This record gives sequence, C-alpha cells and structure tokens, in this order.
Amino acid sequence: MPLDKELLAILACPKCKGDIQLNEKGDGLVCQRCRLMYPIKDDIPVMLIDEAIKLS
Repeated sequence: MPLDKELLAILACPKCKGDIQLNEKGDGLVCQRCRLMYPIKDDIPVMLIDEAIKLS
C-alpha cells in the first residue's frame, strides 16, 4: 500500500526540516538537501536521523 499523498505533503526531513520526496523504488523518502534517505518499512516511514541512509 503506497503512502498517502496527504501524508507525504506534511512530512519533512527531521534533520533540516526540508522537503522530502518518495524515491523511484517507493521504499524510502529522500531529502536532497541532506542527501539522506529515510526507509519505509511495512508501509511506515522511519523518520529517525539515526536510521537514515546516506546517499552518495
């Protein structure tokens, strides 16, 4: 089940408070400013800085 568009509209990066977007695979939310991806596990975004994956 994909994330609700209303939920995506209100979520922000917990580190910089910037905009985040769903990645192409649909398995994470990406903050371009911080270059971090927050994983989505069992249809729930894990919005913890310590759990974020650094993008190259």
